[in-house]
Amino acid sequence: MKKSIAYILLLFLVPFTVSAQTDVDLESELCGRISVGVDKKITKGFHVTIDEELRQNNNIANFDRLQTNIGAKYKVHPNVKIGLGYSLINPYSTTDKAFDNARHRITFDIAGNLDFGKWNISLKERLQMTHRTGDFNIYQKTKNALALKSRLTAKYKYSERLAPFAYLEIRNTLNAPVISANFDGTAYLTDAGSKTGEPGWFLDGFCGSYVNRIRGAFGVDYSFDRHNSLNFCIFLDRISNKVVDANSEGTKLKSYTRETGFLANIAVAYVYSF
Repeated sequence: MKKSIAYILLLFLVPFTVSAQTDVDLESELCGRISVGVDKKITKGFHVTIDEELRQNNNIANFDRLQTNIGAKYKVHPNVKIGLGYSLINPYSTTDKAFDNARHRITFDIAGNLDFGKWNISLKERLQMTHRTGDFNIYQKTKNALALKSRLTAKYKYSERLAPFAYLEIRNTLNAPVISANFDGTAYLTDAGSKTGEPGWFLDGFCGSYVNRIRGAFGVDYSFDRHNSLNFCIFLDRISNKVVDANSEGTKLKSYTRETGFLANIAVAYVYSF
């Protein structure tokens, strides 16, 4: 157990030890999520789902995105499920006052669970790829972002209708940009040590990995009847993003920062099952 805790702490701390980066503290804010979905049973153990989700940020003052999720889940064992999903993500631009630069996300899940009396303990692993569209700087972001999410959940069946739960989730980015740069401890020396006409920094590809989010959550599932259910959840995110800011030609590194902060979220989801 002590070794496991030390390993988790190591994963959390290693990304923060890069010397050629500066730290930026993000302002804490409250975000909101509302979703409505359906869950259709096709055969025993096989379900398809679809839901529409609205997200808000900036202390629930602005629209953040509209997201459509479609998925399929299959129980391959009494205690194991696998799933495939697709999400259409439409970010909202407060500048243009419009939804643009859609992203396409594909997910694969495998989840296992065990019952201990009224308690249910589950572990879900999700591998996801998010494809970006629109124009963006190829020296700052990859077109296809990969991430791995690991979620450990404990749920208590208080009654036939009410089931409170809590979970811990860790998200790893798997193909973050990796850079090498001349750095004197305070600033980037974009010409020092480089040949004539070459930048003083280099993008060595998108092969970096680190923990960029740790989430803790508390919530409750409430079933009105066999068809209608409501999920209410409050969660707190510890965010740590590595951000590269370079010109579009790749000849100048403006900054390489680690943005850290906390985001509080309130989420409400309604599901109709049949």
